[in-house]
Amino acid sequence: MSVSIQHVAVTTTTRGLKTLSALLDKAKAHAEASGANPDDYVTARLFEDMLPLSGQIQRASDTAKGTIARLTGVDAPAMADDETTVAQLQDRVAKTLAFVESVPASAFEGAAERDVTVPAGPSITLGFTGLEYLLEFAIPNFNFHVVTAYDILRNQGVPLGKRDFLGIGPERVKAAA
Repeated sequence: MSVSIQHVAVTTTTRGLKTLSALLDKAKAHAEASGANPDDYVTARLFEDMLPLSGQIQRASDTAKGTIARLTGVDAPAMADDETTVAQLQDRVAKTLAFVESVPASAFEGAAERDVTVPAGPSITLGFTGLEYLLEFAIPNFNFHVVTAYDILRNQGVPLGKRDFLGIGPERVKAAA
């Protein structure tokens, strides 16, 4: 069985985006149950020199959109980084997911060999083949921002566990033999 670059790119980003949405749902529910304002999480950060929750979700969104766009040549939707509420972050995640899922599999033809360049600072550009970009840069970068969003919420007291990050739902649980 072969696995396509389209399958890896879309499956990885949709799983992570759905995870972010579920994490935001749990954060909102936890805040409301404890009488707190869920939007206070938006500016929470792990350390002063790290991006807050909003920045982590924005970067995960940008990475998901950019991954699909770079691999296919399809233009990604522009999104301003101006979210200040959990609802706005949820909306951004939903829009990103809709974009990722809207790109047809045929757009990924030749993606593994396509030349991909990524700006990495004012005077640095990184170069990859599509497959190298996906496996060595895009997926690790995307997962970094998803797990950092998880860590921020966990650090704020939201009751999350590994299954929440992995997105393991009841449909994956098998009865003991």
